[in-house]
Amino acid sequence: MTSLQDTLTASGGAEPAGFLNDIVEQLWPNICVAAAQIAKDTVEPILASTLPGPLANLRFVKLDLGHVPARFSNVDVHKTPNDGIKLDMDLQWESVCDIELDGARVPKIGIEKAHLKGRLSILLCPLTNVIPLIGAAQVAFLNPPNLKLDFTDAANIADCFLIEKTVRNTILGIISGMAVLPNRFLVKMDPNVDYFKTYHPHHGIVRLTVEKAIGITAPKKKSGVSRLIAKVVKDVPDCYVKVNVGAEGEWRTSVQKNDHDPVWNETHDFLVTDYEQQIAVDIQDDDLAGSDDIGVGYTTIKDVLLNGGTHEVNLTHKGEITDAKLIIHAKFYNLVADANTLSAQNSGGQGTAEICGLATILVASALGLSGQRDELNPSVKVAWGDKSFQTAAKTYTPGTDIFNPSFDQAFQILMTADMIANPGNFTISLLNKTNETGSAAVSFQDVLGAPDMILENSFDVGSGASVRARISVRGIQLAE
Repeated sequence: MTSLQDTLTASGGAEPAGFLNDIVEQLWPNICVAAAQIAKDTVEPILASTLPGPLANLRFVKLDLGHVPARFSNVDVHKTPNDGIKLDMDLQWESVCDIELDGARVPKIGIEKAHLKGRLSILLCPLTNVIPLIGAAQVAFLNPPNLKLDFTDAANIADCFLIEKTVRNTILGIISGMAVLPNRFLVKMDPNVDYFKTYHPHHGIVRLTVEKAIGITAPKKKSGVSRLIAKVVKDVPDCYVKVNVGAEGEWRTSVQKNDHDPVWNETHDFLVTDYEQQIAVDIQDDDLAGSDDIGVGYTTIKDVLLNGGTHEVNLTHKGEITDAKLIIHAKFYNLVADANTLSAQNSGGQGTAEICGLATILVASALGLSGQRDELNPSVKVAWGDKSFQTAAKTYTPGTDIFNPSFDQAFQILMTADMIANPGNFTISLLNKTNETGSAAVSFQDVLGAPDMILENSFDVGSGASVRARISVRGIQLAE
């Protein structure tokens, strides 16, 4: 196995993207049409379900991404472990667009400019011997991108208030859910390509320890009441840290009260999809009136590991550098197909809930559904212990096969020693709307006993229907 040091430093070096920008410029009118259709079909329903109050009624009435194409730079090309090609590149889009959203009980919202910046990863896999030689392309941002929106007309009044914050955060949430690692936006170049061959597993697990902060000062109080309290009571911060890695769930430390140099020594495990993924830390002052920002900082998994597993993160507050620092430590664990590594000995102790392995369930498709096509609204639910996940539900549209729908979704379950001690069965259930129409139980021991600890099958869920799925189990092993 290649050493972690060699893996982290392996790169052919960055290259310019002149040819790619030329191609994108020529294709931009086509890209705009395709992107507008995706926004209507995918983004608009999410806006309806996530925007608060009257804003939930917003719909696109105009969607023109403008004539200014996105620009790419700093391209790095890699070969992936499962014989794919990975292209990492910086994206910057300074658009002059014409977007309007309208809805009941709210003014029409116009967006005239969008500023989007981030590092993009394009995964080409599997490679085939048939033109176009690529089975599928998967697009994702390595980290949540930066997005700024310029509103027009009446919406300008709300630029710094509800609309700007709410719409921007909602759009960033949609981007993260669809195309920020570990989430990838999948485009099948060959409609018959096997989803299992497109899937790239995680690199491993980073065990992150937040040790302590140095030189923390309480944020300046804005309200008159807060300033009055600060005069009566010495304002010493009660600090906790929010930690994010990619689009994984946020983790928070405990609160350390009345301390300018708080010590936590708390640990949490994060799945790693790319070594360039950002570790974002945000120290907050826990206040009765709500948490106040103290400082934010950023590093990457790669930088921490190349620095020997320890990093002092410089903190900024409202864009200004402070004297405060946060000290973090990291260990990296490979995911290995060895049942002997599924042990509490690999757990990190306090704060990790004894993470010692990973189960991954891929749901490719359902086969042999029956009924009236307009009444079918199938989805697949997978469960193990108290963990459960559900694919997006499918509906019939012309040109689709609702009786054999594709889902192409992956779900991960971090395993603890307690879960492995009493593993039970994986359950794969087929649903129509909210009703379960059948299920299949898959023994944990059957997965462990399968070649390479991967069990792949079309699982019979009854009534002539089956679900094509793959379940894999991995232990963790400290990387050298």
